[in-house]
Amino acid sequence: MARTILVVDDDRVSRALLEEFLGAQGYRVATAVDGQRALEEFARLRPDLVLLDVMMPNLDGWEVCRRLKSNPETRLTPVVLVTSLSAIEDRIRGIEAGADDFLNKPFDRSELLARVRSLLSLKAYTDELERAESVLFALARSIEGRDPCTGGHCERLSEYSARLGEHLGLPEDQVTALRRAGIVHDLGKVTVPDAILLKPGGLTPEEWTVMRKHPAVGERICAPLKSFGLVLPIIRHHHERFDGSGYPDGLQGEQIPLTARVLQIADVYDALTTLRPYKRAFPLAEALKTMEEEVRKGWWDPRLFAEFRQMLAHSGGDPAPREP
Repeated sequence: MARTILVVDDDRVSRALLEEFLGAQGYRVATAVDGQRALEEFARLRPDLVLLDVMMPNLDGWEVCRRLKSNPETRLTPVVLVTSLSAIEDRIRGIEAGADDFLNKPFDRSELLARVRSLLSLKAYTDELERAESVLFALARSIEGRDPCTGGHCERLSEYSARLGEHLGLPEDQVTALRRAGIVHDLGKVTVPDAILLKPGGLTPEEWTVMRKHPAVGERICAPLKSFGLVLPIIRHHHERFDGSGYPDGLQGEQIPLTARVLQIADVYDALTTLRPYKRAFPLAEALKTMEEEVRKGWWDPRLFAEFRQMLAHSGGDPAPREP
């Protein structure tokens, strides 16, 4: 299927030249005459690459690029700034806006084609990664669907843990890892039989042996995805305990990765405040009291629990409040 390129330029001749040349190379070409139209066309077409003129009235190319690159849903689409400006300050401004490449006017056709092919190849690779991630997310949700009492747990845990990560000031890549891990943390339960996973009473020692394997299994399933490098430690260690009594590796204290400790706090909170086969849903005050008791037992990181409690106080008791 032909790749789609969005050409944005307020100059009619420049638009026509690029449209004719790229169309002759087998690409599907769409055009926009200014920055606002560019954003509208992008939302409609979801192109694979944007060739973006810098100097345009109203909404210039720098601002269009910044908006596309600041949106998690569009930031992976390559953007090439096409400009006659040559000052280093203009290049720096483009880099700060998130541009993937630059092309000088008047452009050389061979150079243009080489840059387009290179960036589209990179986009195809990121699309493949996104498809692989989507398969894992779908599998994780199907596992969650086996237990009617855990509906929505993955999404809640993803939001709760990411919000706690943001509250702690963690880097963006770690917050993203928390969002992903919230969805796939229990992926290893695909190997746990329903008789164990859905058992309303306590598990036998043999059944616990099977259950305790799921973090390592989940890590192995996700390991081939290089983009999951920061997610893997969260998956493997989200059942460790601060005093070393958890599994699968018996880590304790700060041996447990910080992001795994963050997800633990969110996971415990969600488990306490939702209905499960073996328990009722606890109200906020009772859930926090129970977590406080478990912190005193040495199960969870006391500093992170204090931060989580503070976050709840600031958000009116909702770990992931939505904008009105």
